[in-house]
Amino acid sequence: MLLGKLGSGDLGVAYLGHSDGGPTVAIQVISPELAGNPGFRERFRAEVTAARAISGPFLASMVDADPDGPVPWLASTYVASLTLRQAIAKHGPLPESTLRVLAAGMAEALAQIHDAGVIHGNLQPGNVLLAANGPYVLGFGISPAAGTSTTQAVSGAVNGSLGHRNKPSANPVHGPATCSLSGQH
Repeated sequence: MLLGKLGSGDLGVAYLGHSDGGPTVAIQVISPELAGNPGFRERFRAEVTAARAISGPFLASMVDADPDGPVPWLASTYVASLTLRQAIAKHGPLPESTLRVLAAGMAEALAQIHDAGVIHGNLQPGNVLLAANGPYVLGFGISPAAGTSTTQAVSGAVNGSLGHRNKPSANPVHGPATCSLSGQH
């Protein structure tokens, strides 16, 4: 069941949803323009395959996806949070103690991504979520690590991240606007 729209961007629209008894998820639906691009489909399919191999405490895990359907989509665990970009814009520079927790969580998440043979190809403040229980690195916009069989550069591909590109004003169902980043996970 869809609960609301989280946001939209160049790659499509993100919705909040859940199934009976299932987790709350962020569902990224690819735009029709990109869905019709065979090069983008190939890259998206490769990203879904890579995302299935990645999990960890500081990552929004993929729940399910259909890269080959008429409307490609991907569902990941929803994390009620602000992005790092939103937190800095709203609250200014983060205190040193928060930065230490943020750096440790991001380092662990990136290690988990790299251990799966993947390089995060789009790490930026908009792809880091600051939840009450710690930071989360969104794994979308990823590209395969050197030496793997899948290539990042697909003809006609669009670089970017689906993630939780939500704007607080466009997100009536978004979680709390503050986080402690206490290091408790």
